[in-house]
Parts: sequence; C-alpha cells; structure tokens
Amino acid sequence: MVESLSLPAGNDKEEVYRALLPQIRAVIGGNDDLISNLANVAAILKQAFGFHWVGFYRAVSVDKLVLGPFQGPLACIAIPFGKGVCGTAAREQKTMLVPDVDKFPGHIACSSLSKSEIVVPLVHNGETKLVLDVDSDALDDFDAVDQNYLEQIVELIRLQNFPG
Repeated sequence: MVESLSLPAGNDKEEVYRALLPQIRAVIGGNDDLISNLANVAAILKQAFGFHWVGFYRAVSVDKLVLGPFQGPLACIAIPFGKGVCGTAAREQKTMLVPDVDKFPGHIACSSLSKSEIVVPLVHNGETKLVLDVDSDALDDFDAVDQNYLEQIVELIRLQNFPG
C-alpha cells in the first residue's frame, strides 16, 4: 500500500493528476470498503492540490445525498437530488463544472468561501450511487483537465466498489 504520495515538481496539474492515478489505484485496489476508499481519495486530492473542500456525498435513497468522507471545513449533511450543484449532478447523472457558484441557480452555500466547484457523479446500473464534490476558494478554478481526471478517479472507485 502507498503510505505517502509521490508528486512531480512544478505546478502542472495534468502531471499531478497523471501521477496520482496509479497511486489511487494502488491505495484502493484490493479494498472493497467504500468508506475507507472514499476517505483516502479525499485525502489524496486535498493533499495534492490543496483544494478548499473535497469529499463525497452518498446516495442513501433515490432522491437524497448524505455527507460522506471529506477533507475541509464543516459541510452540509443532506442534499436533495436536483438541489444545488451536487444534487443537480446526481439527478442529471453528469459532471457539473461551475466557474462561479454564486451564479448557479439554487446553489447551496455550505461555505461562503467556496467560489467555484466541480461535481462528478458515480453512476452504476443507471443509479447515482455517490458524487465527488470539489470546491475551490478561487473563481473559475476548474477546467476540462480536472473534469477528465476526476471522472477517471470516480471510475476507479466504481470499478473497485461497484463491480458488475
């Protein structure tokens, strides 16, 4: 098991993501406990990028997300499907990339410091199982690079914890 992250020197986030993928695969590989895998992935992303908030909301019913493992300040506990960025991503089953959360209709402000956000749903057998939520304290902090790699990370979780 990986005990510490190996990160490339420099600020190229694509290089960092590329370096993280095999490390995440190694950390969650062979572990079928979803909660521990989500906790480690949240910690890895927080450590590697210093995001304001990174964590997961798990679907506990067909219309409700509940807070899961995260890194950062206190967070909202429950989010209905269709509400806020997380609930919208869960209902629409697609990644939501929001450059300015104050301009997102119905944004749920769990932290007034959050300025931009990306939410990636994990969909298995047609159902949203969870969402990965990443917040930044800077406007327009996420782009197609983040979307690509965060979707790959969510896919690693899906393959490990939702087989079949």
